[in-house]
Amino acid sequence: MAQRKRQLVSDELTEAALQLLALKGFDAVTIDEIVTTAGVSKRTFFRYFASKEDVVVQFLADMGTGIRAELAARPIEECPSAALQHAVSVPIAACADHSDRALRVVQLILRTPALLARFLERQAQWRDDLTAELARRLGLDPDTDLYPQLAAGMTLTAFNTVLHRWSDDGSAEDPSELTNRAFAIIAPALDAVERRTSPAHVHRGG
Repeated sequence: MAQRKRQLVSDELTEAALQLLALKGFDAVTIDEIVTTAGVSKRTFFRYFASKEDVVVQFLADMGTGIRAELAARPIEECPSAALQHAVSVPIAACADHSDRALRVVQLILRTPALLARFLERQAQWRDDLTAELARRLGLDPDTDLYPQLAAGMTLTAFNTVLHRWSDDGSAEDPSELTNRAFAIIAPALDAVERRTSPAHVHRGG
C-alpha cells in the first residue's frame, strides 16, 4: 500500500512537471511552480527527485525499461524485426494517444540541450539492455557476435528518427505510421541473422 502511494505521488509530480516544462520551457519553470501544481510540499518533491532534470530522466528511464520488457514478452519464435518494432511501438503509440502533451514533451527533450544530453545518455543504457535481450533470445554471445548490438542500435536509431520527424512536423504525421515506414527499411537487416538456439530452449527472464 505504501509503495502504491509512493508511485501515485511520483506519477502526479511527474505529470505536473512535464506539463509545466512542456508548456513554458525548461528554464522558465521553478520547482515551486511544480509543487504548487502537484499540490505537494517542496520537501516531498526532493524525496522523489533531485532536480527538474531528474523528473525527465526518470520518465526516460521508465520508457527504456518498458521497451526491454515488451521485447522480453514477445513470442520467442517471432522474427527480430517484428519483435523489436512491437517493443518500440508501445511508447510511440502512447505518444500518439496523448499527442498534444506528448508532442510538447518530446519537443522539450529534443530542443533542450541538457535534456537531450540525458536522453542520449539513457539510450546508451537502453542499447545495452536491448543487446542483452536480443542475445538471449537468439542464443548469441553479445561479446563476440556483432548482431545484437548492431540490431539494438538500428532499432534505437529508427526510434529517434521517428521522434525527430514527428517533433519537427508538429504532429502532422502519425508517429505509428512513421514507425511502420522506418521498420520497413531496416527489417531486412534485422532479420538477416541465424538463431543459434532453438526457441524451445530459450528461457524467459535472466
